[in-house]
Amino acid sequence: MTTSSLAGAPPATEADLPTRRADAWQQHPAFFPYRALAGTCAGDFPNAARLTALAAARGVRNGLGLTAGFAAPAGTLKAADYELRIWRTGIIPVDLSAWHDRLNALVWLAFPRFKAALNASHARRLLADPSEARRRGRQRDALTLLDEMGLLVTGPADLLRGLAARAWHELFVQQRERAKTEMSFTAVGHGLLEKALAPYPALTAKCLLLEAARPPSFPDLDAAAAGALAGITSPAQLPPLPICGIPGWSDANARADFYDDPAIFRPPPGG
Repeated sequence: MTTSSLAGAPPATEADLPTRRADAWQQHPAFFPYRALAGTCAGDFPNAARLTALAAARGVRNGLGLTAGFAAPAGTLKAADYELRIWRTGIIPVDLSAWHDRLNALVWLAFPRFKAALNASHARRLLADPSEARRRGRQRDALTLLDEMGLLVTGPADLLRGLAARAWHELFVQQRERAKTEMSFTAVGHGLLEKALAPYPALTAKCLLLEAARPPSFPDLDAAAAGALAGITSPAQLPPLPICGIPGWSDANARADFYDDPAIFRPPPGG
């Protein structure tokens, strides 16, 4: 979600990142699930062979059960060709000169079932309807949003309903302690992670809502998110959340009036 007053805040560029990424890895909560892998970003980023070895050690497989690996793309791949290559071969094309692709590799390593399910859903839709290669339908629009800007959100049903309704004050002010202890927020979109290297106030995720009584472990979260994708058919099912509003993700959001800015915390359509 961006507005005219904030839309000028740019995503991180390759030139920006050398001075900002260390602080991001150490401090920004979006990177918490990846800190165990953060050593791979110290100095030279691992080459494709090293990433493939890490994937093998973690048992990463695609939706067909093929062992996953990483390789530099042979030229520019269209989106459909990219998904079908992963589906048919298990090989994930990565341009390791770009942080966008580096972060995608880390999400594959940390949440392999979710990423494999995303790819499988793309591939099955493409194979069922070849016209999808020319123009994405609503289902693949939603899958792409999750892949790029996805945030896995778990919590009790009433709190998830509040998020879906954009009841920002009710959820993050009135129910703040419950939101802090009963909900979890996990960034899995590699575009979202790239932007979090140099975040700006209106940086907004698209949420996959997963009902849970308490925050799950990362392996359980991975499995739950993978299973939930079967029910995702439209971007309308993925409510927005400006990540600066997540309790603990910004010191400023401890103030109740933090959520009063309608340029960032927009009301629901028609609200």
